[in-house]
Amino acid sequence: MYRNTWMEIDLDALYENIERIRKKCGKRLIAVVKAGGYGCGDLAVAKTAIKAGAKMLAVSSVDEALILRNKGYDGKLLILGHSDPEDVSVMVKEKISAPAYSLNWVRRIIEQNCRGLHVHIKVDTGMNRIGFREIGEIRQAMRILEANHCVIEGIFTHFACADTSPEKTEMQFQRFHDIVSALDYPFKWIHCDNSDAAVSLDEKFTNAFRLGISMYGISSYMKDLNYPISLYSRIFLVKKVPAGESIGYGATYTTKEEEWIGTMPIGYADGFIRQNQNRMVYCCGEYVPIAGRICMDQTMLRLPYQMKEGTEVEIFGPHINIETMAKDLNTIPYEILCLISDRVTRVYKRNGQVVAETNGRITESLNWQNIG
Repeated sequence: MYRNTWMEIDLDALYENIERIRKKCGKRLIAVVKAGGYGCGDLAVAKTAIKAGAKMLAVSSVDEALILRNKGYDGKLLILGHSDPEDVSVMVKEKISAPAYSLNWVRRIIEQNCRGLHVHIKVDTGMNRIGFREIGEIRQAMRILEANHCVIEGIFTHFACADTSPEKTEMQFQRFHDIVSALDYPFKWIHCDNSDAAVSLDEKFTNAFRLGISMYGISSYMKDLNYPISLYSRIFLVKKVPAGESIGYGATYTTKEEEWIGTMPIGYADGFIRQNQNRMVYCCGEYVPIAGRICMDQTMLRLPYQMKEGTEVEIFGPHINIETMAKDLNTIPYEILCLISDRVTRVYKRNGQVVAETNGRITESLNWQNIG
């Protein structure tokens, strides 16, 4: 690590979250590791999920699927979003399952050599993003797929309000239940429950569930999960600034008296966005305010005293809850995690010890074998 800004991922805590939720739900687990494992590292999260009992991994696109294949993962792999029909040959070759979400998509893939393509039918039950709304179109699509030697292995939908509206979720589930029942087809994978629905929706109809954000301890219904992710930096410069001096771009902060100002190497290019101005970080047992605007690569702090250069600073972690941080920023924890750029080193720990470290801008040293 050449720059003192890093994200720590506790693989033991991650494993415990996944295993607890899997056992509570009691169904086959599909671990969602899209967006680089929600910014935490797709490979390390994926392998931890497999160890904790996941039977399939899910990503957002062909690109993300190929990243996992190229790193050595050879198990079940599902794309949840759009895939270009022209990439069918790649999906067949790499044994990547794709969602069939419209008649137009189905008609386009049969123009390619789609023999052997594994498909999950995507049903739109009220999210109004992608998926079939009408059962007649689903039947037509399935006939076309089977006539062209595709393998229809699953069917799924996605809930819009599993974290906020049990009524909306129940309505979507009932619609999904009715459609799947009417199709009367031997789907191997029937899944609709996401992280929150997996532990709140009492249904025995499906045989699998998808786990994403709750792997990281974020759940509307299980409040005793671990928070395995922390973000840190270090103060590399400490200086005494006289009263009446401005700090940073736009001169938005002015010292009221002689103050100690510390600078750390993290900024909005790392995903520590400018809206964090005026929030607190944690160091040396104290909550310390950010002074002035956050720069692209650096952030200044108003220190309570002359701290040592090299002092560790917690951005979020054991003392600064990422969910509280998200509320302060009027966003969600997903966005905070996914915004952390690849120039921030990811440090993986097990039993309190560093077991792997990776930085996408320098070298991607991890593969399925050496992550452990």
